[in-house]
Amino acid sequence: MKLNKIKPHVKAIQKTKRLGRGMGSGKGKTCGKGHKGQKARSGYSKKLHFEGGQMPKQRRLPKTGFVSLKEPNKKTIRLFELNKIDVNIININSLEKNKLIKKKKKFVKIICKGKIEKTIKIQGIKVTKGVKKQIEENGGQVI
Repeated sequence: MKLNKIKPHVKAIQKTKRLGRGMGSGKGKTCGKGHKGQKARSGYSKKLHFEGGQMPKQRRLPKTGFVSLKEPNKKTIRLFELNKIDVNIININSLEKNKLIKKKKKFVKIICKGKIEKTIKIQGIKVTKGVKKQIEENGGQVI
């Protein structure tokens, strides 16, 4: 059996009804659309989820779903911004004191943008591979 040889069952196939081919066809004149009105016109399409003016189901039901708690508390810091800090050991508290992050930020990540000019230790902060490499080349540590 090959995919190009597969065919649907003979009784599953139905010919489409040809509309507007004379009165004897059963679907002539108005072609099954009735007389006048919006639905009889060309270009008509009913709006998705429209329920005839009734409050639609998606508006009746309350909003549910996943909301990440990390996203509003996340902050990225560029590597060259760490040159402004006088402390050698950098953690979330030292970043708050130097006003690089606000107190509410709990998830901080340092990204590789610019260069670091001093030896530092980083504690409890996520870093990218490039940042880790630069810090260790300068004689620092990532803990």
